[in-house]
Amino acid sequence: MADDQSVLTVSIVTPDGNVYDNKAAKMLVVKTQLGELGIMANHVPVIASLAFDEARIQSDSSENPDEIAINGGFVEFSDNVATIVADSAEKQGDIDVDRAQNAKKRAEARIQKAHEAHDKDELARAEVALRRAINRINVAGK
Repeated sequence: MADDQSVLTVSIVTPDGNVYDNKAAKMLVVKTQLGELGIMANHVPVIASLAFDEARIQSDSSENPDEIAINGGFVEFSDNVATIVADSAEKQGDIDVDRAQNAKKRAEARIQKAHEAHDKDELARAEVALRRAINRINVAGK
């Protein structure tokens, strides 16, 4: 294993508990509200709001990065420890694509009904559900 100064610890937590832990990551890539952010060991401290997208964690032990669907939240990095606190998160291999497809269809129907009823609050909730379902489908499809 590489020395402690060339690796980061990456943790992803949600209100339901810990989703991911890696104590030997080489790089973390997340999508923030302002664009993509790559973090390697000894990066300057940072806190950023996350978009609905995937987090990719590259390790020494694997060619392929771990991919996790992240639905909102924020990332905090300092002292070679990155913590993602997400509204929800799901590892690529744990995503049930059929369930995500059904959620997408339900969200699209809710959006249509909200438009017809001119219900801005329901429209906003349905759009979040749609983004979450699309994100899960995209991450599962990689």
